Amino acid sequence: MAMRRFDPRAQQRGPQIRINQRIRVPEVRVVGDDGEMLGILPTHEALKRAQERGLDLVEVNPKAEPPVCKILDYGKFKYDEKKKARETRIKTAALDTKEIKLRPKTDDHDLDFKTRAAQAFLEGGHKVKFTVRFRGREITHPQVAQSQLDRIMQKLEEYAIIEVRPTMDQRTMMLLVAPRPQLLQKVQQARAAAAKALRKGPGAEKGDEQLAKQDAAIAKLERQLAEQDKDEDDEEEEASA
Repeated sequence: MAMRRFDPRAQQRGPQIRINQRIRVPEVRVVGDDGEMLGILPTHEALKRAQERGLDLVEVNPKAEPPVCKILDYGKFKYDEKKKARETRIKTAALDTKEIKLRPKTDDHDLDFKTRAAQAFLEGGHKVKFTVRFRGREITHPQVAQSQLDRIMQKLEEYAIIEVRPTMDQRTMMLLVAPRPQLLQKVQQARAAAAKALRKGPGAEKGDEQLAKQDAAIAKLERQLAEQDKDEDDEEEEASA
């Protein structure tokens, strides 16, 4: 049976995996497609056996002496590896701390946007650290920053619990909040369900797609916040010039 052809770009994406004619060592230790150890064979003989079964010879341990190769369906192997990676990503996704920066001069429109961003972070299972930065004589009016944080917490009461109450650190006021337990539990259950769905094969990956969209939305919010922070810094520099 003729050997199936593969997209060479697959090798570019995964150069650490050599298959078929790309395995150029003289001999390899071979594992059959049923898991049976076939022993050390000349590479051309191992390749012939794979070819006869309509399968591929895949190097699975290049550091061994001689390298270990397995006879298998490379296309299915790549699909399974990708699925495992996605499952691991979902189950172990870092629920980290997102920072939202404020200024005492942050206007109501920007404050509302940052509050909505904080809600999205919390709904994604992340903690949120608010930092209010003071410049110049702003430090003499900490009550302005406290008022901002109070307003934010009123809107986030349904989603957040306070982990660290507002505290001053030099010229910065900081508040740390976390998702409410029931919200965090919901996020963890959704990720566990999506990971489980992946094991059921194609057509059962909607949960993964939804989480990917949510992660992309959070990443977009982080970029928008960074751009907003830069604009505020630029305005401050122009004002002080």
